[in-house]
Amino acid sequence: MRTLSPAIFAFGLLAIPPVAAHADGADILNAQCASCHALKKPQDTSLNYIWERKAPDLYYAGIKFQREWLVHWLQDPKPIRPAGYPYFKNVVPGKDHDEVDPAKLTAHPKLDAAAAEAVADALLALKPEGLVESGLYKGQAPNMRMGALAFTKLRGCSACHQGEGGQGGLSGPELTDAGKRLQPDFIASYIQNPQTIDPHVWMPVLKMTDQDIQRLTGYLIQLGKEEQKP
Repeated sequence: MRTLSPAIFAFGLLAIPPVAAHADGADILNAQCASCHALKKPQDTSLNYIWERKAPDLYYAGIKFQREWLVHWLQDPKPIRPAGYPYFKNVVPGKDHDEVDPAKLTAHPKLDAAAAEAVADALLALKPEGLVESGLYKGQAPNMRMGALAFTKLRGCSACHQGEGGQGGLSGPELTDAGKRLQPDFIASYIQNPQTIDPHVWMPVLKMTDQDIQRLTGYLIQLGKEEQKP
C-alpha cells in the first residue's frame, strides 16, 4: 500500500475547512432547544398543547429576558419552576400538599461561555410585536410593604409562585430573581394580561388597576435586587 509523503499529507489537512468552535446562536437554538421550546408561535391552541408542552415557549424571548441574566443562566442553569414543566406531571401527593418528585425532573443542558453569548443574542432577537406595551412600567419607587401584601394576600400570587425566602407555590416560576431575569415592561404586561403573551398559560387575568400593576411590578423588580445582597 502506498503511503502519502508528509508534504502531501499536510497539504490535505490544509485543504479541509476548519470546524467552527461553535455554531451561531440560531443554529444552536434549532439543534438543541427546538425539541422542547417553541421558537415560533404555536398554531395549536388546544388543551393538548398544554399537556404535551415540555418547556416554556421562547418565541418572545427578546421581550422577556435580561441579557446578563440569560448569559449566566445558560452556563449554569438552575430550576426556575420548582416543579419543572409542566408541573402537574412532576408532583406527587404529599401529607399536606403536592410535593415535587425529583426523579421526574430533567436537568437543563449547560453551554460554555461563547455558546451562551451566541444563544442569548439569538433569543433576544425574537421580538414579536404587540405582546408587550413599551413603557407600561413607569419606574416609580416601589412600596415593598404594599407589594409584599399584594403578592401574598391581596392577589394570591404566592399560591403558585415563590417569593421572599422561597415561600410560596410550586406550579409557577419562582419570582425571587424576577428583577434581574425579566424586563420590567414584560413583568407589567404579563401581570396585566398573561394570555396576551402566552395564550396557553393558566395564570388568570387579575383585572388590576394601573396603580396595582405598578406596585407589584416594582416590588418584583426590587425583590430581585434584594436577593442579590450578601
